[in-house]
Amino acid sequence: MKILLLILFITINLYGNIKQKMLSQYQDKEYKEACNLGFNHFSEYSRDEEYISLYAFSCLNADYIDRLSVPIAKLKYSQESRSNAAYFSIILMQKKLLYHAMLDNYDISSLNLPSTDHVLSKVFDLYSKLKKDELKDVYIFEDENDNQLKYKLYLLKDDKIDKMVIEEFYNSISVKKHIYW
Repeated sequence: MKILLLILFITINLYGNIKQKMLSQYQDKEYKEACNLGFNHFSEYSRDEEYISLYAFSCLNADYIDRLSVPIAKLKYSQESRSNAAYFSIILMQKKLLYHAMLDNYDISSLNLPSTDHVLSKVFDLYSKLKKDELKDVYIFEDENDNQLKYKLYLLKDDKIDKMVIEEFYNSISVKKHIYW
């Protein structure tokens, strides 16, 4: 009986610590680790909207954009959760549309979508303002709020799947590289 109680106590502590560990990883900017931890334990917390939002923001910051689809569907019970779901939906949709435009020459100039502060959203907005005759292999965009910040958008051709790359430069120094497919 004592062994059963000990196992139960350890299990309860482990489950409680997962959410706290994910929060600590997020605060320490260990987004990839937090996203993977959240993914591995998602079924245990599938009704906890704080957990789901933390998991989704971790994945967003780790550039695991496709992992946002399940949280988008699950976040619906509170105003904050619905707001988060809408935010994630915009970014996921812009990623898919920008990828479609880059690969298939799909015209997104007529689309009028909400915008966010995420790099995908910024680049989507800049790309959608291009005219049809401005299409090329590599695009350099200047941030609308900071002329020192530039975005380089291009496709990385691969045997398996082509990838869309967004590189961020500040004062001509590479800051971050985002790869999506």
